[in-house]
Amino acid sequence: MANLKEIRTRISSVKSTKQITSAMKMVSAAKLKRAQDAVINLRPYAGKLHEILFHINQTIEVEGENIYARKDIPDKILIVSITSNKGLCGAFNANVIKEVMNLIQDDYAEENQAKNVSIFSIGKKGSEFYKSKAYENLIVNNEILDELSFSNAVPLIEGIMSGYVAGDYDKVILVYNRFKNAAVQVLTKDQYLPIDIPENKEGNVSFDYIFEPSKESIVKELIPKSLKIQFYEAMLESLAAEHGARMTAMHKATDNATELIKELQLHYNKARQAAITNEILEIVGGAEALSK
Repeated sequence: MANLKEIRTRISSVKSTKQITSAMKMVSAAKLKRAQDAVINLRPYAGKLHEILFHINQTIEVEGENIYARKDIPDKILIVSITSNKGLCGAFNANVIKEVMNLIQDDYAEENQAKNVSIFSIGKKGSEFYKSKAYENLIVNNEILDELSFSNAVPLIEGIMSGYVAGDYDKVILVYNRFKNAAVQVLTKDQYLPIDIPENKEGNVSFDYIFEPSKESIVKELIPKSLKIQFYEAMLESLAAEHGARMTAMHKATDNATELIKELQLHYNKARQAAITNEILEIVGGAEALSK
């Protein structure tokens, strides 16, 4: 059994760790509230925009005019990995990295062997992993997460869209964690480009919309805007999921520290009682020896 000094040192160390994890939990809870509000406020707008585009695409032929919906067989793949800049958030980053590796090694193994798979990494944790694997086709942008806003994200998103239009990529996939609640994050893999234009299987369908100047011109304006909103929403979802994962991880760490302190305190009491008992036995033994 460890001596009393060692146990006291461990108790003090665990108490300090508990204070840190408890503080980090509260900080993550405050950040989660802001990120959650941003996601909840954006979802109705993004959903309605997608719904309008879906209805318009049912009534007109835009395949030939829509530069973001090519039907070519994908040869050059871009995987956008959205992780976090900081750790201590459980399996949040590991799940995204694992999914990206599965895509590279399984779904796009042939393209990867031909060096036609590129990774666009957003988040230091993902970037550090991909750099350690020495990926040649690696693009990194971690700073966007420090001050995430739509205006800051637009240049990054437009760069990816321009790369697709120019033929640098035939397919773009987003891999990130979608926010469900503070304790649950849903690993998500979305095809970002080319966009899927649904086929009209019901014949002529009319919707209660008035188009001005025309449906075609509206689609040309709305599709790029919808793509930007979709990408920005994915980053907001990931940010909210990150804070939720970190808050949950720190909550569990604080609970574990509390349990460990109780166990160490019990060991300390037992060791202290044993030491007192030994001292009493030594005194009694000494007294008996002197009386003889």
